[in-house]
Amino acid sequence: MEEITLSVDARNDHGKGAARRLRRTGKVPGVFYGPKSAPTPISVDRKDFAAHVANLEGSHLIRFESPVADLQKRVALVREVQHHPLTGGILHVDFYEVDLTQRLTVTVPLHFIGRAKGVADGGIVQPILREMEVECLPTDIPQFIEVDVTALSIHDAVHLADVTMPANVTAVFETNEAVVTVLPPTVEEVKVEAAAEGVVAEGAAAAPATEAKEAKESGKPS
Repeated sequence: MEEITLSVDARNDHGKGAARRLRRTGKVPGVFYGPKSAPTPISVDRKDFAAHVANLEGSHLIRFESPVADLQKRVALVREVQHHPLTGGILHVDFYEVDLTQRLTVTVPLHFIGRAKGVADGGIVQPILREMEVECLPTDIPQFIEVDVTALSIHDAVHLADVTMPANVTAVFETNEAVVTVLPPTVEEVKVEAAAEGVVAEGAAAAPATEAKEAKESGKPS
């Protein structure tokens, strides 16, 4: 996996007021923590983070560049990014330190490839899961995992246990859920139902007219 270098610095001020002042300078407050280290308040450049990290898909290794000796060359994953509910701006970033020699569990996006056989019969490819958990070394984290749907007919499905894993990567799951399936066509069923409803409606409308005509011919009031 390709590493991303990110400049970070330590911060001493805490609280919402300090965070707002930091953001006004173009920085984003964050925290760096791990299983063997106490949480360390840090800051990152907003433009730098947005350009190199914010829009990436999946998990990526971040190697710190910092004037602070304790942060220099530390390696982490982005654990959480908090955004402003209205503007979408980045408010806070959590970085989780990783040991490059220890396997860990991460979530990886799924990419569906191929044209399912069932599509030729009017079926619709329906993804059920967009990501899955895997276990591997940090350096083996895949950017995404491909799921080939070519062989799927209508009602067929690919389950988690069926997904081909990259080398040195293991799927993690308790229930063998379906990842993607091919649904039967629904357009024709809708047309048939609509046509049937139209016939019923026409019949209901025609009945009063027929009764009125018969009453007129017999001289009886309708």
